[in-house]
Amino acid sequence: MKIAVTAGSPELEAEVDRRFGRCRHFIIIDPETMQFEALESTGPSAASGAGISTAQMIIGKGVGAVLTGNCGPNAYQALSAAGIKVITGVSGKIAAAVKDYQAGEFKAADQPNVDAHSGMNTKTD
Repeated sequence: MKIAVTAGSPELEAEVDRRFGRCRHFIIIDPETMQFEALESTGPSAASGAGISTAQMIIGKGVGAVLTGNCGPNAYQALSAAGIKVITGVSGKIAAAVKDYQAGEFKAADQPNVDAHSGMNTKTD
């Protein structure tokens, strides 16, 4: 099962981005082989609806889980409705987060962990 990880840049050594809808990149990765595909997200430039449009992009990638720092209610609802587990509170390097996920260190969230529009005015640099 592939997973999606929010990323500040398109490599495994990058930090997990704390925002889902407005992250800069996603790493779509097979945690068994660590083979990955880096995707640029359109969320940072979206005027509105970043969470939903980003969720739709991820749903189309056939992942079973998303690792991120925070996920708002619109994105959470879309991902959950598609059967995708949402794991929030993730930080650190992407490769380490994937290994922790494989080891069972994370529990899927049962609700969003931030309010709608919480990522709009948050700098990642």
